[in-house]
Amino acid sequence: MPKMSEQDIQSAITTAIESAIDYVDSDIAFQRERAQSYFDGNVDLEHEEGRSRVVSTKVRDVVRGAKPSLMRIFMANNKFVEFTPKGPEDVANAEQATAYCHWVFNKVGGYNVLSNAIHDSLVKKVGLVKVWWNTETIAKNYTYENLSDQEVQVLVNKEGVEVVEHRQDIEMEMDEFGIDIERNVHSMTITHKYEEGEMVIEGIPPEEFFIDGSAKSIDDAYICCHRSEKRAGDLIAMGFDPDVVENLSGTDEDTLIGSVEKIQRFGQSIQDDEQVDNDPSMRLVLVTEAYMRIDAEGDGIPTLHKFVCGGTGYEVLEMEPWDKAPFADFHVDPEPHAFYGRSLAELVINDQDTTTSVLRGILDNVALVNTPRLEVNEDMVEMDDVLNNEIGAIIRSEQIGSVNPLTVPFVAGSTLPALQYLDMLVEEKTGISKMSMGLNPDMLQNTSATAAALTAQAGAGQVEVMARNLAEGTKKLFQLMLHVAIQNSPDDQMMRLNGEFVPVDPAVWDAGMDMSINVGLGTGQEDAKAAALMQTFQTQQQIWQTYGPKNGLVSMTQMRNTLADTLALSGVKNVDRYYAPMTAEIEQQLMAEMAQEAEAAQQAALEQGQQGDPMAQALIQAEQIKAQASMQGQQMKLQGKMQGDQIKMQADMQVKAAQMQSKQGTELAELQLKYRELQSSNDLERDQMNQDLLVEAAKILGQYGTAVDVERVKIMQNAPRDEMGNMI
Repeated sequence: MPKMSEQDIQSAITTAIESAIDYVDSDIAFQRERAQSYFDGNVDLEHEEGRSRVVSTKVRDVVRGAKPSLMRIFMANNKFVEFTPKGPEDVANAEQATAYCHWVFNKVGGYNVLSNAIHDSLVKKVGLVKVWWNTETIAKNYTYENLSDQEVQVLVNKEGVEVVEHRQDIEMEMDEFGIDIERNVHSMTITHKYEEGEMVIEGIPPEEFFIDGSAKSIDDAYICCHRSEKRAGDLIAMGFDPDVVENLSGTDEDTLIGSVEKIQRFGQSIQDDEQVDNDPSMRLVLVTEAYMRIDAEGDGIPTLHKFVCGGTGYEVLEMEPWDKAPFADFHVDPEPHAFYGRSLAELVINDQDTTTSVLRGILDNVALVNTPRLEVNEDMVEMDDVLNNEIGAIIRSEQIGSVNPLTVPFVAGSTLPALQYLDMLVEEKTGISKMSMGLNPDMLQNTSATAAALTAQAGAGQVEVMARNLAEGTKKLFQLMLHVAIQNSPDDQMMRLNGEFVPVDPAVWDAGMDMSINVGLGTGQEDAKAAALMQTFQTQQQIWQTYGPKNGLVSMTQMRNTLADTLALSGVKNVDRYYAPMTAEIEQQLMAEMAQEAEAAQQAALEQGQQGDPMAQALIQAEQIKAQASMQGQQMKLQGKMQGDQIKMQADMQVKAAQMQSKQGTELAELQLKYRELQSSNDLERDQMNQDLLVEAAKILGQYGTAVDVERVKIMQNAPRDEMGNMI
């Protein structure tokens, strides 16, 4: 296949962008506009003149009820996303990557970014976050006085330095021999230009994002693009040709400036034409950043490319190969096999209409009951008096009974349960209730603890599902952050990690590291998790106290993590304030110091025992003799038992042999096998005795500093024996 020409590429990208825009504008945009309208309290219901115009705010109430719970789930943990190593060699890098990404996330205002993404997913189907590396050229001016020739040479040879002003003077000075010499003195003003880059994490308004209709996700999309408005001066600052930028068409009402969603967001779409006329650099230009798979090289394999297009004709300004679209998408209710799912607002739009109708009827009924209509004989009354609604005003009448109120039955009381039923339907759909938000203490007081917990958990289930769906978006976000950091971050960065500033080099990290999400799901589950953590810590303490530091199950780092997670569940984020940082390296160092201290203490105890008074030495020797006698007694007892068992076994074998002379040797072989097993058992007992001997000797050595003659006892144990096991 031939390589695509610039014209072919321009045609392909224009067609793809317009197709994606048509797909979104045809249906998706209308659904988002309607959801936003209902969130703002605007409904499609008509109303009669003179009747109630009140509007229910179900959509807004549900969204605002769900958002705090979802934000708490993610922000309760300092590290709600954690990179996990693939092998032991990746442990340190995974820890650094986790700390670095959260540091950057908090540095750029990650709370607001996540809050906006969750809000857009609740109202407008999808929340979008863009991650990229922004490089800017920084220019700073410096002025120097009294510089020598050498200093000037060093200064002007620095990269990016441009001399703005230079003045040279001659001064006389005396050298070490008292001779006056001339010296050049320089005054300079320079401009130092250098590039400075940083990671940018920014939320994208849903109306600025477009994707092809067949896409199931951003990764498999044929094209996805970010269409926004930029000032002409900003494009020139980005390095684009001023002549090209000048010829680019601006925005119009069919693009962004007059879109319904933008008007809903900002309340207006009017561009200040006077300012544009005075300063052409402030003119708004439509810029589309598209990521499209295209076979530009003609090898039959489409690859991802980044396009920067300007104007309403989508003129290609820049094109380069790319590896990953920089967008992370957040959904609360994804649709299988489709990119756009449903928002929480869409679920309760119809309920808001129904509630609005019922609420208007109730208010109209109350108004009619309080101010009933009148039946009037206009020939018998003054109509001006009848039409006067002033409280206490009189109605002049020629005959009593000429004015009669029309009775309106009060039905509002019987209608109120309908509102409660509608509230229940919304709670069942969304899982958002007053109990789940902690706003109904009376219900909790009148309900058993078990029932209240079950009710809260039932409602929290749907919130947990939404949180789990949103967690996929956070994983994509942190994957992008890791990807951008590895490709762009300088290797001389310093970052605070575990209370210390350490150098960070993202280039050595593994871009394919796995991730885990650490979030708390609901208050009840947080309490249960805290209780489980405290029980875990107690178990860790028991293991540590029973088996020592080298137990193979629990380390100091793991115990510190347990305590840190417990504090995090309580909302305490600065764990280092209460517990010192702990890593595998720090723990290893502490263990080495503990071992040295223990060895020193043991040596001191030995020296003290050897240098003690005669009475103490006599006591130690007495204890040693006692221990040796005890071990010898146990040895003799074991030997006696072994001899008795062997004699009994010999007798049994003789009796059995006499009784089984007529039989084959099968049973005799079994008996011999049992005899061998008994011998083996006795050998095991003898080996166990050897081990007990060594342990007892070690105890005496540790208590009294005097060694037991283990070798003499072992010679007795290992003495040659005859076929029956008797010592020779």
